[in-house]
Amino acid sequence: MASCPCLNSSMVLSKPKQPAASFSSLDFLNSQHLSSSSSSLSFTASPISGVRCRSRKINRRYSVQVMASIDKPRKPLKIMISGAPASGKGTQCELITSKYNLVHVAAGDLLRAEIAAGSENGKQAKEYMEKGQLVPDEIVVMMVKNRLSQADAAEKGWLLDGYPRSSSQATALQAFGFKPDLFILLEVPQEILVDRVVGRRLDPVTSRIYHLTYSPPETEEIAARLTQRFDDTEEKVKLRLQTHNQNVESVLSLFEDITVKVDGSLSKEDVFAKIDSALSNLMEQKNTTLGAAAT
Repeated sequence: MASCPCLNSSMVLSKPKQPAASFSSLDFLNSQHLSSSSSSLSFTASPISGVRCRSRKINRRYSVQVMASIDKPRKPLKIMISGAPASGKGTQCELITSKYNLVHVAAGDLLRAEIAAGSENGKQAKEYMEKGQLVPDEIVVMMVKNRLSQADAAEKGWLLDGYPRSSSQATALQAFGFKPDLFILLEVPQEILVDRVVGRRLDPVTSRIYHLTYSPPETEEIAARLTQRFDDTEEKVKLRLQTHNQNVESVLSLFEDITVKVDGSLSKEDVFAKIDSALSNLMEQKNTTLGAAAT
């Protein structure tokens, strides 16, 4: 009996009652028989005249294997990124959230939103920020906690930008049950930080950050509307750096076993390459652990 090129050794053939169909007419994988979705993938073979196929059990087992590989569970990442003012946290957060689809939570943005709204918390926070001091924990902690408790952060994972800034904030966050998988610290020499901050400008229309030297605006129109944050002066940034340096060591002591230090003076591409490598390894470890627990 001539063998059919589209059948494998798992199929049992019986004597054909009609002439064998040509290969071109054996429509195994047309649009009616190939189904796929984001959660499963399965293949079924059309009956062939004169051929009895006992491959259903094999196909079903193959389908389960494919579904297991596609539906492999993923534990959401919980990441903190810290560093002094102008250390590049914002840029790296954009790159991280773009690739890993994490919910970006910036404590600074939460505070500025309160200040812009003129709330009582915002007024108090502004007084401390203008002095280059940390905003008291009771003002910040609940805002961050409430944001991390929302459904999107729980489902996708989160990236905390600029929080915690003190050991008391870190302890309060852990008391609410929020502990990071990885703590990323961007390290940049102080003279570079001061230069970055003093030349930094904000576009109030697009919220994009420019630098007069390193990343100037594209047009004169944009340049004309740029503003400088009230705390982006040399005097205030030096106070902020002093405060930051006094607190960062105490924060690191709580996350010493999960801390990754990155040279933030490198190009943004090189900085992200180091962060990306650490996150990729972390994801692989988490999924391996989750897969082992599932079996």
